[in-house]
Amino acid sequence: MIVPILTTKLHIPPARPKVVHRSHLFKRLDEGQKRKLTLISASAGYGKTTLVSEWLADCKRPAAWLSLDEGDNDSTRFLLHLIEAIKRIVNVSDQGVWKAMQSPEPLPITYILTSLINELSSATDSFILVLDDYHVIESQTVHNALSFLIDHQPFQMHSIIITREDPKLPIARLRAKNELTELRGNDLRFTRNETALFFNQIMGLQLSSAEVIFLEARTEGWIAGLQLAAISMQGYSDTAQFISFFTGSHRFVLDYLMEEVLKQQSEKVQTFLLHTSILDRFCASLCEAVLQSDKEGHDTLEHLERSNLFIIPLDSERLWYRYHHLFADLLRQRLHHANKDKAHEIAALHTRASHWFEENELEVEAFQHAAAAQDVDRAAKLIEGKGMPLHFRGAAQSVLNWLKRQDDATLNERPSLWVIYASALLMIGQLNGIEQKLSAAEAAMKHINPNEMDRDLIGHIASIRATLGVTRYDADSIRTQSLIALEHLHPHNLPVRAATIWTLGVACQLQGDRAAARRAYTEALSISKQIGHIMITLMASLGLGQIQESDNQLSLAAQAYQQVIQLAGNPPLPVACDAYLGLARIRYERNDLHAAEQHVQQSMQLAKQIEKTDRLTESKLFAAKLKLARHEISAAKALLTQARQEVQDQHYNRLRGEMKHLELLISLHHGSFAETVNLLETSEFPVLRARIHMIQGNARTSLAILGTLYDQAKAKQWKNDEIKLLILQALAFQVQGNMKRALQRLNDALIRAKNAGLVRLFIDEGKAMLDLLTAAAARRIQPEYTEFLLANMHREQKLNDFAAHSFPIHFEPFVEALSERELEVLQLIAQGYSNQEISDRLFLALSTVKGYNRNIFDNLQVKRRTEAIARARELGLI
Repeated sequence: MIVPILTTKLHIPPARPKVVHRSHLFKRLDEGQKRKLTLISASAGYGKTTLVSEWLADCKRPAAWLSLDEGDNDSTRFLLHLIEAIKRIVNVSDQGVWKAMQSPEPLPITYILTSLINELSSATDSFILVLDDYHVIESQTVHNALSFLIDHQPFQMHSIIITREDPKLPIARLRAKNELTELRGNDLRFTRNETALFFNQIMGLQLSSAEVIFLEARTEGWIAGLQLAAISMQGYSDTAQFISFFTGSHRFVLDYLMEEVLKQQSEKVQTFLLHTSILDRFCASLCEAVLQSDKEGHDTLEHLERSNLFIIPLDSERLWYRYHHLFADLLRQRLHHANKDKAHEIAALHTRASHWFEENELEVEAFQHAAAAQDVDRAAKLIEGKGMPLHFRGAAQSVLNWLKRQDDATLNERPSLWVIYASALLMIGQLNGIEQKLSAAEAAMKHINPNEMDRDLIGHIASIRATLGVTRYDADSIRTQSLIALEHLHPHNLPVRAATIWTLGVACQLQGDRAAARRAYTEALSISKQIGHIMITLMASLGLGQIQESDNQLSLAAQAYQQVIQLAGNPPLPVACDAYLGLARIRYERNDLHAAEQHVQQSMQLAKQIEKTDRLTESKLFAAKLKLARHEISAAKALLTQARQEVQDQHYNRLRGEMKHLELLISLHHGSFAETVNLLETSEFPVLRARIHMIQGNARTSLAILGTLYDQAKAKQWKNDEIKLLILQALAFQVQGNMKRALQRLNDALIRAKNAGLVRLFIDEGKAMLDLLTAAAARRIQPEYTEFLLANMHREQKLNDFAAHSFPIHFEPFVEALSERELEVLQLIAQGYSNQEISDRLFLALSTVKGYNRNIFDNLQVKRRTEAIARARELGLI
């Protein structure tokens, strides 16, 4: 679910029927379209918004309008309304935007803007983007986003910023490059002729030239002052006497004129103005709700508009309005002054507004008025939302800003607010401080009656901790916290339950329980689709794809990854980097190196946009492996150097195994045996040790390691690992000279690999595998698949050839293969059976058993049972 769009923010204020036509300023605005940006910067009351709305009506050029408010300091809300404004005049796909808003990870706003700019570049017609009231923006994130948009905006687009103060944008740079048009207070002041036109033709006052000159001098052409004076004089018969009271600065003039304007209104209208001044935007029914009056809102709004009382329609139907900002500020000041000892009455106005917004499904505005009323309970209730918390719907920054203003005592009274605080921080990717907020929630909960303890809150705390564990790949913590969360979460709290089931799947995957991970991801996917939780749908689909890939179900995995990319939009969300990397691995395994290269490049481009993760480093490691397969050794080494530095600096321990394996391969290509030996001495990765022992000709030790690993993989049903280990065992037996066992292991690997269409697992083993496959083909072992693999290997320009390097390899003496009966006897010896017990179990004569023993001892070159058992384990016979 996304924070709803407030459409009144997107309407261009309608042109008024009677205005002073400011042709010289219109010309400036026309000329400004040749540059990137027009900046209209002046204090309140200079007619900035009116000028632009009138000019747009005159120039007839399509324009997107966005009236900003304080809520737009939340970058998500700002972005949503910006895209929606542009969509109204330009054909823009919002698929990527909506999905990005639900991302559980912080996504750079430039990602969305890049997609937007690319689409705008294909627009056929030019258009204007107007951002009104930009002075309310304080967020540096929003400033940076707008700077990026202006810097890269296509030639079809022209931007206009209306503000009371210069924005924190690269104004000086734009000015120096002649990409900026500026209109400021001095430009916007009414000239003497415009002042006379306004008073005498627009307002119908028939002032003398001297009176016009006096008013223009006193107000310095300040339009708000002139308008207030004109409205005030309409109630006076002696305008000369009224004019004589004009003196002092704008502030005093304004206070005086405000008093005069309000005096002329009935008590009923004055009450309406003061009480509705709390609203940034209003319609008739909202005003009636705030005032607790029926059927008066529409008539009063029409009266205010007819009276030119600084009310601005926000749509062509004149359903929604706002006050001129300066007028609204003064009304609010007067409201607070009149109720300085009655704060509860102003709070009651905000509360009634909050209820109206909630009933009309505008929860963000309902929350803002509850916060203004200092109604903590109501604000907390609105944050929690109906099924989907408010900060899950693009209002995380607004929620955080309110929570930061609460003291600890207030939060301690409501532990749920501490949890929301932590959850909102997690939502924007600010990990520091989350555990502190969760601990504060638990401390506060200790003072609550156990019978009133909110079990769902306990579950939410655990779910947040599980997600924190995912960022650290801490499987034990993820699993423990996920199980606690699922035990306590309410069955109807589907958003948090779906996220928690996904984190449980991550824990199972990290711990190697792929079957359990598959079940968890499938359940999370089902729930997320049910409630429309796009990000959990993406993450669970990714998890399923990775499990399918590990189980050699490459076609299913590719489908899962493609679905993720489709769901992630076009261009895809950064999280789709995992899907692109998965497709790269699959294409690589099927020896489509060109497609693999394309996918890994897409993965790296997306991964660059995700901060504080190891995704980019993982993609670089795979890219290095791909370069190595294409014999681009220098490029592979450069990528590996970058990745190694990132692994070391950022402690990406999960990637150390793959990094060390690539270091081994590159050292072999450079013929650096000393470096290879050093890897053996420092490596804590068993497969890597087994490989290095094999390269050194120490097949016994290699087989001992590989045998243990294979038994583990088979027990855990790690199908991809089984094949890899069978291949390595086959190569180790080949090094040993035991071709019979080598071909047996190769046959087992081929049977498992052919259904998945695996290719690179064999090619990457180089010339040793070429020799072994050639021998298998001669013996008609899996002939079709063997020939297929050999054809792929012969197409390689060059094969890795460990044996071709001048390493001091010493092959072990070949141990003649034992018969099946001898292996049976050997297994029973290893289990501690005596000769007589073996004789009884196998129904053999005792002398026959002893004969088998002699053959076994001779073949293994040992003299005792204990030596035979040890030797057999080294050779992988038992």
